[in-house]
Amino acid sequence: MDGTAQRTLLITLTGRDRPGVTSRLFATLAGFPVTVADVEQVVIRGRLVLGVLVSYADGADIGRVWTAAERVATDLDMEVELSTGRDRAVPRRRGRLHVTVLGAPLLPAAMAGIAGRIAANGANIDRIERLAGYPVTCIEMDVSGADKTTLRAALAQEAAERQVDVAVQPGGLQRRAKRLIVMDVDSTLILGEVIELLAEQAGCLDEVAKVTGAAMRGELDFEGSLRERVALLAGLDAGALEIVRKKIELAAGARTMVRTLKRLDYKFAIVSGGFTQVTDALVEDLGIDYSAANTLEVQDGRLTGRVVGPVIDRAGKAAALERFAREAGIPISQTVAIGDGANDLDMLQAAGLGIAYNAKPVVRQAADTAVNVPYLDTILFLLGISREDVEAADAADPSVG
Repeated sequence: MDGTAQRTLLITLTGRDRPGVTSRLFATLAGFPVTVADVEQVVIRGRLVLGVLVSYADGADIGRVWTAAERVATDLDMEVELSTGRDRAVPRRRGRLHVTVLGAPLLPAAMAGIAGRIAANGANIDRIERLAGYPVTCIEMDVSGADKTTLRAALAQEAAERQVDVAVQPGGLQRRAKRLIVMDVDSTLILGEVIELLAEQAGCLDEVAKVTGAAMRGELDFEGSLRERVALLAGLDAGALEIVRKKIELAAGARTMVRTLKRLDYKFAIVSGGFTQVTDALVEDLGIDYSAANTLEVQDGRLTGRVVGPVIDRAGKAAALERFAREAGIPISQTVAIGDGANDLDMLQAAGLGIAYNAKPVVRQAADTAVNVPYLDTILFLLGISREDVEAADAADPSVG
């Protein structure tokens, strides 16, 4: 049909989803002189919407195709809508982006506000898909025609007003290629701060917690504040380290996130301003590939109040990210960094995708996106992995109880 004026027929089938609907329609269309121009299919709560756009030459007897499509719908007990038009070449729209919305609950007003901001930025929503129904509702939209930076700023404002989380990422292969996850530990991978648990054992919790809070907000130099806090632990029996290790609780969804990403052949790393005496156990427990943390000095069975070697601070975390990526043979653009405090900022900005997880305001403002729900496995949704995919993989794995 090259060189001949083309027309189009859009066939939309709607009804109960069941095996064979798509194959039946295409088998019927195979008997006619048409070509497939576009296909889109969505299933919501067992209800299928299948749209097929076919092209045909002017003068073709499209009435027979129309009748055949109606017969397919009748046989399948589905509704059919048909409309004709001209086949006009549509230029590829610029700025193809993924917009991910997380809410618990996710209210219609939030979706209306976000959709309105997208439209106000001259962009179009090409596709919408639900990635999860719990522990949060996650909706992903494919958006075209928008500038990433401008849209991200607009949606961040809307998200704050609607109390939902919104992530804006480039579409296509750039998103799918991220293969190294580098994560902060305290108050991110685990609940709470290890140094505060140690301070509780040493009887100086209030003093240490005050300094920790200021450091995480970026009000104090991290290295200086760490040395100040560690000095307060001088003389603590080293047996307190084992007590603290037993008290450590992983963040909700942490095991699911690590397990799922490892199945997908991601490399996983932790980098911490905390201490190897705790992080080494996490590495072994979760099968983590790379780690970097500070080491508390112990002499004669007691903490000296000093750390051994250079401190892993804000710059040290970014350097660790780069080192892990180099060792894994993965470009920085294919890394994801996750953190909550000011000492994570350099790492978040260096990574291909920086995620502020239940973070301080200064971190949320600087990161590519923010997640403010207490479920670490929601990070999977930002990578396009659905809750159904996770559950299906777990169901097939006998080691998951």
